[in-house]
Amino acid sequence: MKKEDIRRRVKAQKSLLSMKEKSEAAAKVFDVLEHSAAFMLADNILLYHSLPDELSTREFIDRWHNRKHFFLPRVNGVNLEILPYDQSALRLGAFHIEEPSGDELIPIENIEMVVVPAIAYDRRGNRVGRGKGFYDRLLADTKATKVGVAYDFQLVDDIDSEPHDVKVDVVITESHIITVRHEKRF
Repeated sequence: MKKEDIRRRVKAQKSLLSMKEKSEAAAKVFDVLEHSAAFMLADNILLYHSLPDELSTREFIDRWHNRKHFFLPRVNGVNLEILPYDQSALRLGAFHIEEPSGDELIPIENIEMVVVPAIAYDRRGNRVGRGKGFYDRLLADTKATKVGVAYDFQLVDDIDSEPHDVKVDVVITESHIITVRHEKRF
């Protein structure tokens, strides 16, 4: 399926969700994540700070930020920088996403797990992002476990991938856990 077709379809489905459905889905998905061995063993975790149409990371961050070292991305030109999460140091950045401020940049090599946002995933770990390639560039060389989180309807049959696309290792939805790369334990 073409990426633009997937983006249109998923956007339409997201618009039909109630606040209750969004909250319940996020609770289910992040409950699975926080009980996984990969999450329990990871100390340094890169997350996204969710937009209103994304599976919300807010409660998850609030619940764990004092026990894990969370990091958020910040847009710098065509790349993402990684900075420590600090609720008091967030500012509205590129694309109206709350981003960390400051100058304490963290190399991707220090990150053990990345919770990757996307418009959609398939069962092979391919993802459709928002079309700018930020996460593909960031994740190209990392050994971190890459976890995609999504609503059930964001899991699609097949995504046309390109050579520069970076796959996730695991996809978690409300009712599915799909392990893509079996050499990593989830």
